[in-house]
Amino acid sequence: MSLVRDLNFFTKPLLAIESSCDETSAAVLVGREIRSNVIASQIELHAKWGGVVPEAASRAHVEAIIPVVREALDSAGVALSEIGGIAITNRPGLVGALSVGVTSAKALAMSLGIPFLGVHHLEGHLCSIFAEHEDFPTEHVALVVSGGHTELVHVQAPGQYRLIGATIDDAAGEAFDKGARLLGLGYPGGLAVQQAAKAGNPKRYKLPVGLRGDTTDFSFSGLKTAMLRLTEVEGDRINIADAAASLQEAIVSVLVKRTFLAIDETGVRALSLVGGVAANVALRERLSDEARKRGIAFAVPAFSLCTDNAAMIGLAGSWRLERGERSDVSLDALPNADIWDANPV
Repeated sequence: MSLVRDLNFFTKPLLAIESSCDETSAAVLVGREIRSNVIASQIELHAKWGGVVPEAASRAHVEAIIPVVREALDSAGVALSEIGGIAITNRPGLVGALSVGVTSAKALAMSLGIPFLGVHHLEGHLCSIFAEHEDFPTEHVALVVSGGHTELVHVQAPGQYRLIGATIDDAAGEAFDKGARLLGLGYPGGLAVQQAAKAGNPKRYKLPVGLRGDTTDFSFSGLKTAMLRLTEVEGDRINIADAAASLQEAIVSVLVKRTFLAIDETGVRALSLVGGVAANVALRERLSDEARKRGIAFAVPAFSLCTDNAAMIGLAGSWRLERGERSDVSLDALPNADIWDANPV
């Protein structure tokens, strides 16, 4: 059985850049060691709109990219001249935001005469567990819950991915955001719902979990509609804490149930949870508890590596660079790309 520690990683200092949505991030890694991981968040910028505005995000990336890269280098104690390679998110995401990072990475790589590599954003999330879990099997089932993504992936080996299940409409993160807006909890929705749910009764309001039967797919559009109707019917009488707890329970319960259906279908004895929603404590604890009962290895990244960040992009790019993969000046920013087509383009 191959373990994370068996992978070979890039031995020279590696600069990684992430700008796929609303975080401008740069990190410096040496092998699996994260020397720095700087994130400039745009949450306050987009909070007034209740969601990410692509044009505003792109402009903010342009303003932040150089200071963020400088801070990452300074924090790592590494000079730009010492960098041996660059990993950059080039897909998928907001095309304008991605273009800022891709253009910057190309310019730096060409000026320094070093290799660079385009990395799939979701592969970054999948590889975020590499930072700490060196004894974790490289073959495992991964629950990817990030932004517009809710997917169950059979990681057969690094770079070899098979989709087991996915949302047929909206993602779990979108349900959290919609619910938070309807309850007046603010943005970003996931954290706001989690905090409000602490004081709530998760059984107070009955909400749908979407799709009947033993399926590994998901559907959250009905849940969003149910939350809208709940707030309309209850009006000012609604108990915010109970509604938040009921929403969180509806999302977490179905994620856990279908994740272990995927485990049973594949026969794989290892599970990872990655992506922004992986920061949800209830989800982490429920998956961890069930995995422990079943004797299944479980890995989840540190909270700092759940949200979009450059360190995870560096972890994904490091082993690919080490085995000789390279991008060239034709590398483009792509708004859409499947994880099972994760090779650089």
